[in-house]
Order: sequence, then structure tokens, then C-alpha cells
Amino acid sequence: MSHSENSENKELSKNSNEDIDKKNKNENIDDEDEDDDNDYEILSPDYFKYDYNYKIIVIGDSGVGKTCLTYRASTGEYQDKISPTLSFEFSPFFLRYKDKILKLEIWDTCGQEVYRSLINSFFKNSSLAIIVYSIDNENSFLSLEEWVRQCKGNCSPNTKFFLIGNKADMKDDRVISYEKGKEIMEKNNFEKFMETSAKSGFNVNKLFCEVGKCLYKETLKNSEVNKVSR
Repeated sequence: MSHSENSENKELSKNSNEDIDKKNKNENIDDEDEDDDNDYEILSPDYFKYDYNYKIIVIGDSGVGKTCLTYRASTGEYQDKISPTLSFEFSPFFLRYKDKILKLEIWDTCGQEVYRSLINSFFKNSSLAIIVYSIDNENSFLSLEEWVRQCKGNCSPNTKFFLIGNKADMKDDRVISYEKGKEIMEKNNFEKFMETSAKSGFNVNKLFCEVGKCLYKETLKNSEVNKVSR
């Protein structure tokens, strides 16, 4: 092979790899509010003052990484070996958005079938439900329909919904495409769909900041509606 042919093949290989990298990056890009996307600050979980308090429930099949997500968000750390949640576990998440302090009460729930009846009563008074599946587990994705039915049957009409495809670091084992997750979001009129990785930290803080922003904007909207109706 001539020197020029070898150089040409190397250039083609380089361009091909760049295209693959671009594709991998683009498949996890979500539509964002560009005007205020960075207008927040994550605060210590020991923070005690806040202006608004919201109850968040995290649901999905056992093993999709719900506990790892909430643990990563509240501590900034990842634990590989966490015992399955048997009832409910609470984690606080504080952020400053605009000029307000928001407290998210994040409730991690048990995912096993035998405990699902316990969750029904816990849906009440939830401001937002985060429904989680794992991108490397088709069964957890197929279970979404039942989780959505259970949510909408027990949550208040004002409850917001986020859909999360977790374990985004498991690229080689992916069985659920980004597009499939987005289709479920659009079909059910959820507020947002994102992929995350509790292990690498990818999009974890962003997820809960987006939750806070969504709920605060809804609070302001409802406040304006109340003013007009008086």
C-alpha cells in the first residue's frame, strides 16, 4: 500500500470515528430552555431555609437504579452495592433558582411487584413523579405502561411527570434507544424525557434541577391565574 493510500485510509477512519462520537453525543441531547438553563445553584443537602417545598416520587421497576439516582443527587457519590428499597426512602435536594430557594423532597420507592399496593397511597400530594427505566433492560421499559396507569390513577390531575432512561453508561448493552424513550414521553404528554447515569453522574444533577425549575414555573403560573381570578 502506498503512503498516500495509507494516509487517506487514516483520514477516513478519523472522520468515521468523529461521526460516531457525534452520534453518541446527539442521541442524549434534549430540548432545553436556553434562556435560563444555567440560572440555578445546587445547595448543600443540610440547607434548612427554603421558599418552596415540593414532594417528588421516584418510581419504576426494581433494579433500574432509582436508589442510586437519589443517592447520587443528595450526596454526589455513587454506591455500587445498595440494598433494594423495601418501602420508602427520603432524600432532600436544595437549589437556588432565580432568587428563590427550592426544596425537593425526593421519595425513592420500592419497585418490587409485591410492594406496589403500598405505593398507591403515596402518590397523593406528589408534585411530580419521576418514572425510571433502564436502557439495558427491556422488561423495565415494557413495564412503563403499567407504571403510567398506576400514576395517573392515583396522582392528582396537577401532578407533573418526567421519564428517565437510567444507566446511560451501559452503551454496549443498550436495548432501548433514546428515540423510543422520547416516543413514550410524547405519547403521554410528560414534561420531559432524559437519559441519566447514576454511576457516572451524567445528567443526575441536571435532572433534579429541571424538576425544580418545572415546578417553580408552575407555581408562578398558578399564582398569576389566582391573581386574575380574584
